[in-house]
Amino acid sequence: MHFTTVDYVIFVLLLVASAGIGLFYAFSGGRQRTTQEFLMADRSMSCLPVSLSLLATFQSAVAILGAPSEVYTFGTQYWFLGCSYFLGLLIPAHVFIPVFYRLRLSSAYEYLELRFNKTVRICGTVTFIFQMVIYMGVVLYAPALALNAVTGFDLWGAVLAMGLVCTLYTALGGLKAVIWTDVFQTVVMFAGQLAVIVVGAGQAGGIAEVWRKATNGSRIAGLDLNPDPLERHTFWTLGVGGVFLMLALYGVNQAQVQRYLSSRTEKEAVMSCYVVFPCQQIVLCMGCLMGLVMFARYGEDSPFFVQMVLYFVMDVFRDLPGLPGLFVACLFSGALSTISSAFNSLATVTMEDLIKPHFPNMTEARATLLSKGLALAYGLVCLAMAYIASIMGSVLQAAFSIFGMVGGPLLGLFCLGMFFPWANPIGAVVGLVVGLAMAFWIGIGSFVMRMSGPTPVPPLNTTDLPLFDNMTTTVMTTLLSATTAKPTGVEALYSLSYMWYSAHNSTTVVVVGLIVSLLTGPMKEKELTPGTVFPVLGTLLFFLPERYREKLCCITPLGQKVTSYFHSVFSTIGYHNTCFEQSLYLCRPAQRSQLTALSNGQERQQRSSLLQRGHSHRGQGGRKRQSTNGR
Repeated sequence: MHFTTVDYVIFVLLLVASAGIGLFYAFSGGRQRTTQEFLMADRSMSCLPVSLSLLATFQSAVAILGAPSEVYTFGTQYWFLGCSYFLGLLIPAHVFIPVFYRLRLSSAYEYLELRFNKTVRICGTVTFIFQMVIYMGVVLYAPALALNAVTGFDLWGAVLAMGLVCTLYTALGGLKAVIWTDVFQTVVMFAGQLAVIVVGAGQAGGIAEVWRKATNGSRIAGLDLNPDPLERHTFWTLGVGGVFLMLALYGVNQAQVQRYLSSRTEKEAVMSCYVVFPCQQIVLCMGCLMGLVMFARYGEDSPFFVQMVLYFVMDVFRDLPGLPGLFVACLFSGALSTISSAFNSLATVTMEDLIKPHFPNMTEARATLLSKGLALAYGLVCLAMAYIASIMGSVLQAAFSIFGMVGGPLLGLFCLGMFFPWANPIGAVVGLVVGLAMAFWIGIGSFVMRMSGPTPVPPLNTTDLPLFDNMTTTVMTTLLSATTAKPTGVEALYSLSYMWYSAHNSTTVVVVGLIVSLLTGPMKEKELTPGTVFPVLGTLLFFLPERYREKLCCITPLGQKVTSYFHSVFSTIGYHNTCFEQSLYLCRPAQRSQLTALSNGQERQQRSSLLQRGHSHRGQGGRKRQSTNGR
């Protein structure tokens, strides 16, 4: 099966359109001359493009191929993952977004410094960079490999075309280009999947016939309430474990947080979570329908083999020139949207967390140029990682797993800081280290146990590799153990359903972090930076006397830390600087009022001097707290 000229034309049009969007935003508007415009889209995005970008960011090519494989092989039990979307999107909308947005952050890891200290921030940033660098090369290489095996499409031609085009529009157009290309690529993804379902169902005799064959083949699953955490997919693993997986993705992942923070208002950022909910449900249903149509065509007697989804698509579109090209465009749209988000988020955290703090006097023009250079550099790193992925062999699955192992501990770190006011920096660092160690121990142990055991059935689809704790995990086909005996001891831990990984690892970070914090001297509410703790425990423990609640948890409501009033003050001053806005809330109230009074047009030097006095006051408080802890 090979591509026709029409198919190649459609694929090239996808690349040209994506590059064109990047060039448009590179030479229009502010022309990406400031870091706020390049990295944060001038905080001017509306709800709809942000929500579609949120959807596309981790709807990778691996995910598009994985869901139909899952349903074809195991049935529709996987659909119950949609139940986790309720809390998985409501909690970010009403907990994480208000905290991040009101602090006026650019990087999610800035929060960790405001809540804990710089060490915790650096640990979080380095962990995220490691996670994304490992991931992005493999997500670029895997779909190209699958496509090459089925269609003869040139492997490295596809990798280079995608990598270079993605690097071009990300480095030139900034976050605005990334978001709007995500919107375009989302439409292409929907069109490609819908075409497969419509044509495939028609050839199978209609949706009713597809459903009848799936029912007869035991592919329509009922509600499985088995509480065993070792069971791969049950209602509890998908509906409850999936909540933690969604929180790791939509709550604290920099790629998603950056999109929330690019919204014009907090209300639009919250609405983007609501809009993405039905979109996620539609994507989930389309993946399940593709799997059922595939089963109706081949039946359960047909052996499952590598790249079967692509074979199915090429078989369905055999006599329809142009439609194979549309699905390939759909596939690579998923890859482009994921990789471009990785480039942009990596450039942001590197700039905001690792470079700017050490060069506070860097000019805006130089900072913007350096941000573009970082996006370009990460694009080249992605191509290098794709090459490494091509020679990794069986280690490829482990590389995918490493990405997911990091998601849970990072979620635990943010939850530790946001919900437990007595957690201190030492507890945060120790909790993160222990959480990562636990995640790698279980993940790698599970991988080694499977690889050393009998050959599993069905064979592993190399395009469907497990990514624990990531949205793409939820559409992967994982290895099944050929052993029927129930595992015990350490093997039972290794056999934990991958859907519980995020919950297990994040809980480990929180529990260890709290224990260490209590042993080394817990923080008090008055020592916290305002707006960094969400007072959820104060609400849950409403039945306790106030003096106990005050000792145990933050009872002060989350204030509107960046109000429209102060925003108007910044506009009047004409000083649009995120660090300045954050610093305003680190000063004492008297200094804060003096700062706002400077909107009459006094020199910027006076503002800087006042800010330094505010930071000095906070630093003395921090040193005093450390000496107290030391005693």
